[in-house]
Amino acid sequence: MDEVLKIIKDIQAGNIKPIYFLMGEEPYYIDKLAEYIEENILQEHERDFNQTVLYGRDVTVEDIVGNAKRFPMMADRQVVIVKEAQELSRTIEKLDAYAEKPQPTTVLVICYKYKTLDKRKKVTKTLNKAGVVFESKKLYENQVGDWLKRVLAGKKLSIEPKAAAMFVDFLGTDLSRIANEIDKLAIILKPGETITPAIIEENIGFSKDFNPFELRKAIGERNQLKAYQIADHFAQNPKDNPIVLTIGLVFGFFSQLLQYHGLKDKSPANVAKTLKINPYFVKDYDVALKNYPMKKVSAIVSTLRDVDVKSKGVGANNLPQHDLLKEMLVKIFN
Repeated sequence: MDEVLKIIKDIQAGNIKPIYFLMGEEPYYIDKLAEYIEENILQEHERDFNQTVLYGRDVTVEDIVGNAKRFPMMADRQVVIVKEAQELSRTIEKLDAYAEKPQPTTVLVICYKYKTLDKRKKVTKTLNKAGVVFESKKLYENQVGDWLKRVLAGKKLSIEPKAAAMFVDFLGTDLSRIANEIDKLAIILKPGETITPAIIEENIGFSKDFNPFELRKAIGERNQLKAYQIADHFAQNPKDNPIVLTIGLVFGFFSQLLQYHGLKDKSPANVAKTLKINPYFVKDYDVALKNYPMKKVSAIVSTLRDVDVKSKGVGANNLPQHDLLKEMLVKIFN
């Protein structure tokens, strides 16, 4: 995020580069930077003749270069934005010749999502020398909480740790989807308010009591009644709670717990860093560590692999979701 802010500040200061090559696994920042350039480089009356949006599936690199080499009309610059440029991955290195001598009055923006250029290749070095090569990396789950806080701070809102965990449990680390839900909440909340699990449940539809996070916590505490209640709720609402995702979450939890058992340094800071979890939730792992010895955790991890295979219809004669979830919990608790 700091690199994104630097790029924006440079543009605001008039330090505008002729090429912005935006690449990487996380599309959120690629979209945000392209959107900022699209809305801020040219004045509104200049855009009709001097702003072009192309799509990788519809053009060639030669088409892009041809557009980039044009001169602006009644403006100091033109902007050429290429979206979905990853469709040109086989020929993208042809940009090298243009990057050697880019048109100084053109701002060329390449949105190369879900892929990256080989940093050892000549084209990457040439692009970096001519302009900006930005890599948008996926955040780990333990980084999403800090990202949420920074985004919400800009909207004068805050969020409770459990509410942040609910976002990750339901939406993963997809920043675009999380940002969309935040925008919805920002409309109804007043500046200074804190997003709580109850607010999320009421306005987005994530249950604060029956969700993967609460299932994981109940299992860690060996709270069998609550775990079975949540599993029953999941079985009755399979579309909202796909079993493959549920098993994956529980498998990830016990894999982290196995890793925790093997740590020599069990200080909260090191546990959070090694397991890539929010420090707020280390206490939940401490509880589970006491409830599940290392040998038991190893056996559970093996069991969950079998249940995962069955959930995908292999060797289980398509068992109902309820039966599979019950089997999973029986083997965990016994």
